Amino acid sequence: MGKLISVAIFGLILFLLDLYMFGAIRLLTDNSSANVKRWVFILYWGISAFTIVLMAVYNLTNIREQIPGLRQWILFWLVAYTISKVIGGFFLVLDDIWRLFMWAWRRLVINVETPSSAPVQPTTPAGITRSEFLAKTALVATAVPMVTMGFGILSGAHDYRVRHRRVVLPNLPKAFNGFKIAQLSDIHSGSFFNKTAVAGGIEMLLQQKPDVIFFTGDLVNNMTSEVREYQPIFSKLQAPFGVYSTLGNHDYGEYIAWPSQEAKRQNLVNMAKVHKQMGWDLLMNENRRLKTGGEEIAVIGVENWGTGRWPKYGRLEQAYAGTQDLPVKLLLSHDPTHWDGQVRQLFPDIDITFSGHTHGFQFGVEIGDFRWSPASWMYKQWADLYQEGNQYLYVNRGYGYLGFPGRIGILPEITIMELVSA
Repeated sequence: MGKLISVAIFGLILFLLDLYMFGAIRLLTDNSSANVKRWVFILYWGISAFTIVLMAVYNLTNIREQIPGLRQWILFWLVAYTISKVIGGFFLVLDDIWRLFMWAWRRLVINVETPSSAPVQPTTPAGITRSEFLAKTALVATAVPMVTMGFGILSGAHDYRVRHRRVVLPNLPKAFNGFKIAQLSDIHSGSFFNKTAVAGGIEMLLQQKPDVIFFTGDLVNNMTSEVREYQPIFSKLQAPFGVYSTLGNHDYGEYIAWPSQEAKRQNLVNMAKVHKQMGWDLLMNENRRLKTGGEEIAVIGVENWGTGRWPKYGRLEQAYAGTQDLPVKLLLSHDPTHWDGQVRQLFPDIDITFSGHTHGFQFGVEIGDFRWSPASWMYKQWADLYQEGNQYLYVNRGYGYLGFPGRIGILPEITIMELVSA
């Protein structure tokens, strides 16, 4: 019942937004023919009805679970549609505020307003009234979010960027000087719609010839079955020292309703099998030793651990055990809040933590060393390299996308990190 009420309230809000915006449509089509007005009316309210019905079906049925990949497209439309109407409505509100101000001015100050003497609309230099100008501005503003998001889907979703970083570790064994690490994170296989582009990104990574590859979680959105179609592509990830992976919060199937706890448990079992089938060494609160030239460093991997409401399956004490004697320790932990929440406090000898999770919000601005995203409101560390003392954190911006099937400003990432001894 609670969900039905929420849907009804949101549907009413959408209808009222559409009704308010339709005032601008009527104003701009006032001099059009009856036929044009009729088709504009049908098209406008047809889209409105479609959106409200879509919102209701999405929230009151399980269609999003029955058709893989449908969820993100429905969410995209609902969010883009609502934002567009809110932005467009803002300009109409400006006109209404102006009208109210002028009415109050004439009524209270000039005292000349009468029922038969309606105020004359001021005109712009182009010869149209202020209301017409703001109505046109509102319609243009309404289109901006749709166009921007469309660009983010068509251009940004698979515009993979290779980001090179160099980290100096004074305690790095000489045999590992120049050691090259490739990192991927947040693949979210269930969201992909362009297999060719996804495969192209993997080829870009392989062209970098890394010594080892790390994957830091969220292979899928909810179900292991989402990755089946892409297994042949990700199985191509190979490196001389291997491919090491860990789980993210989405890999546990926490965000959908399972028919039973056994089905949910089996999904996680299948996830581990997929990693193995692809040749990835899944680290579930455990560690591995990388050896070359008679020297060793540690790769430590934990299950998801995040502060606040995020799952805390990670057992870093367990994963860390047995690595105390190694000079360099590299940690794979999906959630970057783990770094401040536990890693730096309790394990000061973990040199670099590799994370993902934030996606950089898939939206923001990056110009040179300047970067901003709404992700910064939620995460202290949300993208790129951070340092506190002798410890480093790298937050990968993600390879895939979730919710909105695209990226605007914060592009999908392939990280290449080179380790250098002092």
